[in-house]
Formats: sequence, C-alpha cells, structure tokens
Amino acid sequence: MADPREARLRLIRSANVGPVTYRQLLLRFGSAEAAVEALPMLAARGGGRSPQIADAGAVRREIATVERLGARYLFIDDADYPGMLRELESAPPALIVRGRVALAARMTIAMVGARNASAAACRFARQLALALGEAGVTVASGLARGIDTAAHIGSIEGGTIGVIASGIDVTFPPENRELQERVANEGLLLAEQPPGTEPLARFFPSRNRIIAGLAVGTVVVEAAPRSGSLITARIAAEAGREVMAVPGSPLDPRAQGCNLLIREGATLVQGVDDILEAVRPIDPRAVRSPVSGYGAEPPMDADDADRRRVTGLLGPVPVAVDELIRQAGLAAPVVQTVLLELELAGRLDRHAGGRVSLVR
Repeated sequence: MADPREARLRLIRSANVGPVTYRQLLLRFGSAEAAVEALPMLAARGGGRSPQIADAGAVRREIATVERLGARYLFIDDADYPGMLRELESAPPALIVRGRVALAARMTIAMVGARNASAAACRFARQLALALGEAGVTVASGLARGIDTAAHIGSIEGGTIGVIASGIDVTFPPENRELQERVANEGLLLAEQPPGTEPLARFFPSRNRIIAGLAVGTVVVEAAPRSGSLITARIAAEAGREVMAVPGSPLDPRAQGCNLLIREGATLVQGVDDILEAVRPIDPRAVRSPVSGYGAEPPMDADDADRRRVTGLLGPVPVAVDELIRQAGLAAPVVQTVLLELELAGRLDRHAGGRVSLVR
C-alpha cells in the first residue's frame, strides 16, 4: 500500500502550491493524488505553463530522511496539529517536528525581539519566560540570537517551542546548536522546510507567521522599527491575537519598535502578570482568525467570462478577497477557482490578511 504521506508532500512541494491553494485543492478533488494530476490542467486555465510537480522519488527520500533524523510530519488535518496555528489562513500544510507535540496544545505565548539585544533585555526576557513556564504557559520563539535565545533558555524546563527557518537538521546560528538540540529533546522543535534546507532570508517571514500563529499573544522585547519582530507582531494582530510589548528608553534605537507598538495600542508589559492578565480571558479554542473561513467551500468551475471578470479587477496592488468577490459579483467559490488557477499558473501572489495581487 502506498504511503499516504507521499501524495500530500508531492502536492505541498510542487511549484505555486501555497497553503490556501493546498486546502482548496483537497476540498475540490478529495485527495492529494487527484489534485496532483489536475495541476497541469488548472495552470493552463490560469494562462500559465504546467507547474513543476515534485518528483515522487525525491519525496520518498525526504520521508526517509525525516524518519532517520527521529522527526515526523504533522499534516494540517492531523489531530495533534497545533490548533491555534491551524486557524491561520497561511497555516503550513505540513510541519516537520521533533519533541513534545503536546506543548503546542497548551496556552502559548510567543516571545520575540532583537538579535543584538541589550544584556538587560535578555535578562528580562529570560525571567519572563521562566515565570510563564511556572504558570503553565508554553513559550514559542525562533531560536535566533538575543531575545529568542533568552526566551528559550528561560522556558526550557517549563515548556518551550522553537520554530526554525531551515530544515529540522540545520542549526542557525551555529552557536545555538546545543540549545536547538535541547529544545528538540526537552521541548518541541518545528520546521516547515524540508531537511537540509539552509535558512535563506525569504524563509524567515514564513517562520515568523508560525511563531505568531502558535500563540494567543506575542510579546516583543526590544525591536527596531523595521525588524522581523514587528512582522511577527503584525501577523499576530491580523490574526486577532494579543500584541504586547516591553517599553524601553527612547534613547535606545532597539526600544523604538516596542514603544511604537505601545503607542499603537499594544499592551504594555512590565512583568508576567501583565501578560497573564491580557491573555487569561482568551480561550485558545475560541480564537478564530478573521480570514480562517476563506476557502472553506470547494471551488466551483469558472468559465472564460468569469476569468476575464476576476483578472480584470486584479492588479499589482493587493486587494482583499472579500472585496474582490463583491466587485466581481460572482459566487465566492467561482472567484476561488479563478484565483486558484492564477496562482498555479504563477500569476498570483497571496498576501497577509487574505489579500491577493497579480504578479508584476
């Protein structure tokens, strides 16, 4: 009997198949096998060439490597896939994990911040993470230098989740090799990319959305105005999660991002009680992303007139899918079909907040 993981991974690893498209393909075709076979037809309807479909042999080798590393896959419809993360429209169709998956079922707080953080900020982050663990809260971070490292060290005994932008077998930064192994053995280590993948710059925003998606709230401890930490906070806010920040001196550039978040409405954090007060009323089971329902209906067939209508309303500026549906005057599943075809043809970009644009 064929390994059911193979067809799913072939679909996930094929070109132009993103998280939304993956879900819609399974809804429409009922199985990953049928969806893989339909990719060339759908791409042609979207006006593009057949997408590069993942090689079955390569997928089998990936599965063997994951097993050899002592890791396993979590697919989005698996019972133990992190429930909070599943609510994101952009939730990864599959994760590769090592460690205690049950940690992701507890209330989780994301903690992120500057890589070049001050000693005082690292100490504060470590103390916050320790106190959260003592309160039965899991801490998620990205195993980067600075605040991330402090957060993992503080929460390693209470419960920590490390999300990396590389393959499950690659360590970055190199000096965190021992810490990453501790997280995998004592906590939970998550990776979206296949084994052997180096941590390229384009993978870090994807890593950040997993960190934010796992948690009921995100705490930022030192961050510049333009930083990955603020991207994580923005993703959390767009998903309807709590955003919290530790204030800092206006004379320190590393505190400007946190002070900006507070000015824009983030909860000010001076201690663990501020975090618990902000999130305790939140039941993780009741959290729903504002865009999590998009794509819940199977796409319907579209004709050439429908395609011209939807494509004519699109441009290089991202537009909300809900607005696109209103402007097109078509049923939502029909619009979903056109967007699905355009994405598989390589002509559509999907953005945070359920927005789409034509590829420039």
